[in-house]
Amino acid sequence: MSGSNGKYPSSDGNGGANGIIKYNRKCRDVVFLVFFIAFWVAMIVNSSFGFNQGNPLRLNFGLDYKGNVCGGKHKDFNLGELELKYYVNPNQAYQSGLKNSGVKLSNARTICLLDCPIPSEDSLNWVCDYPEGDIRISLDDWIDMNYDYYADLTPELRNSSLQLQGPCYPVIFPSVNVYWTCQFIDRPSNVSLTHWKQLNGVTINDDMVIDKSIHNSINTRSSVLKRYVADVGKSWPVLIVCGGLLPLLLSMLWLLMIRHFVTAMPWVTVFLFNGLIISVTMFYYMKAGWIGNDAISPIIGEHDPYYHVSAREQHHIRAAAFLMTCVMIVAVLSSIAIVRRILMATSVLKVAAKVIGEVHALIIFPVIPYAILTIFYMFWLSAALNLFSSGQIVRNDCNTNCCAYDLKAKRVSCDECCGYSIHYTPHIAASILFHLFGCYWATQFIIACSSTVIAGSVASYYWARWESSATIPFLPVFSSMKLLMRYSLGSVAIGSLIVSFVESTRFILEAIRRRLKGADIMAESWIKRMMFHTSRFCINCIELTIKSVNRNAYIMIAITGKGFFRASEMATDLIMSNILRIGRVNVIGDVILYLGKLCVSLASALFAFLMLDTHKYKSSHNKITSPLFPVLACWGLGYVVATLFFAVVEMSIDTIILSYCQDAEEHQGTAHYAPPLLIETFDEQNEVQRIAQ
Repeated sequence: MSGSNGKYPSSDGNGGANGIIKYNRKCRDVVFLVFFIAFWVAMIVNSSFGFNQGNPLRLNFGLDYKGNVCGGKHKDFNLGELELKYYVNPNQAYQSGLKNSGVKLSNARTICLLDCPIPSEDSLNWVCDYPEGDIRISLDDWIDMNYDYYADLTPELRNSSLQLQGPCYPVIFPSVNVYWTCQFIDRPSNVSLTHWKQLNGVTINDDMVIDKSIHNSINTRSSVLKRYVADVGKSWPVLIVCGGLLPLLLSMLWLLMIRHFVTAMPWVTVFLFNGLIISVTMFYYMKAGWIGNDAISPIIGEHDPYYHVSAREQHHIRAAAFLMTCVMIVAVLSSIAIVRRILMATSVLKVAAKVIGEVHALIIFPVIPYAILTIFYMFWLSAALNLFSSGQIVRNDCNTNCCAYDLKAKRVSCDECCGYSIHYTPHIAASILFHLFGCYWATQFIIACSSTVIAGSVASYYWARWESSATIPFLPVFSSMKLLMRYSLGSVAIGSLIVSFVESTRFILEAIRRRLKGADIMAESWIKRMMFHTSRFCINCIELTIKSVNRNAYIMIAITGKGFFRASEMATDLIMSNILRIGRVNVIGDVILYLGKLCVSLASALFAFLMLDTHKYKSSHNKITSPLFPVLACWGLGYVVATLFFAVVEMSIDTIILSYCQDAEEHQGTAHYAPPLLIETFDEQNEVQRIAQ
């Protein structure tokens, strides 16, 4: 096919590479660029709402009887050290566990403490309200007195306390710190109970319901989700080291080894992948309690080793361990299956290694999008923590018949005994979803920009006949960046938006499927089930196809300067007309690169496990409830960083292949610009012979 027909830009028209790379350039897909800018303005406004309304302390710590967040600084009291929520009235906790009592645990009186109170072995301990009114002691003195100023009360206040109306409440039940809430143990202290009865205190219920009521409150789905999000926030040093610096070093090391040891790298990659995925799976086993004695525990601090508390986090880590086992088996078997094809991948990687060796800036260039993504992720994570914790603290509307002594008003009040809770409006959920979608789109956009720049640089080199020619622009990477910034940002924006939209749709449909399955209303007919799973499979195929088309479209955008949809059409035509020639080689090369990215991300996850296993993340304040989310976050960040750097090789291969196809189209089936190694790789007889070996 001649280049003069206008279907593809001619390589003969205006002097080599310049004729290709700068053919008919003008701004493309401007509407989508404007839409992307508007989206960023909306992201900033949405994040501002989170910074204004949120408080990440709410994710872990509860509210006291004044509506203050434990562990925070407030107008009346500095509760910075008092992180534990304690239910002072055991009868309220008991009644909330009864089915028809009408009492909710959220209305039970709570207070923030430094540690969980312990019943006395020879007398009766008390926990009293914060000192105010006539109680003229400081908060620090109150803490030093173990929250007990009962001996200093007037007879009137003592009598009120014996009616469980405060300001002091007896410590009858031992309690244990479960995720910063003191959970009662349904074994009341006989000594404390005897002293309470001798003081003519009201009857205290000691049924085991008191244990289950608080436990169920701690294990609600919303509470678990908040703790998971808080885990990611508290483990920010792990994210920086294992999700940022480590994958940066490993990715650059991999590129350098590809450059100098290209023949051995496919074998090294497969070997490391198998070792890393087995190691990560073993760590999941350890945290699940299937190996060793390092299982996660919901109890914080020292406690009775014979007392056990279950939590959703434990079930989730076991499910993750089981899932990793399945993934490990499939991955290891698949890697073994491609061993015979590795020689084919080596040939393609050699071509990419030659390009990297000539265009030296390609190895360094990914540091630029890496730095941009690092800044974005720091902003995004900070905004996400505030969005997840946003909402208004409001007093509950309850009909509970309860009274409590008000130290400021100096009387028993029955009008304001309802508890406090955080009120979430529907628009907060929409803001969180928008924020999550924004992260994915921004990530795809940066990756797409990086890929396009790399494609333009490699194309310059291909069409210069693989030589250090004067027709190649000085520092082709920066020349390609200039072309992208000036003409094609809109095209990259729409391509990344399509991928983000399809991926988000798949995620939403999967969430709906799980909810329907959990509600047990899935279709029972085998025809309906088959249709459901078929549609799910089709969505996955569409997603993979769009990602592949997008990547090749970015290459044609870099080469021709066309808009996204026209570039996609051109790339698809080239691939389909040469599918038998390039399909096999390209697939095997992509598999090796995919395994390489997984190696980097698995190493990030492995080191995240090691960092989270230190004392810092097992202590009271920085306690990580589960390594699940921080490890997954490091895994994902490691994969994104690896994608940025591995795109140097990946886009080099794809650009060379597409350029080869275009070269062959323009010259009646013979690629004039292709190097001998590439022609040999695509030669069918050599390929068959290579596989047979």
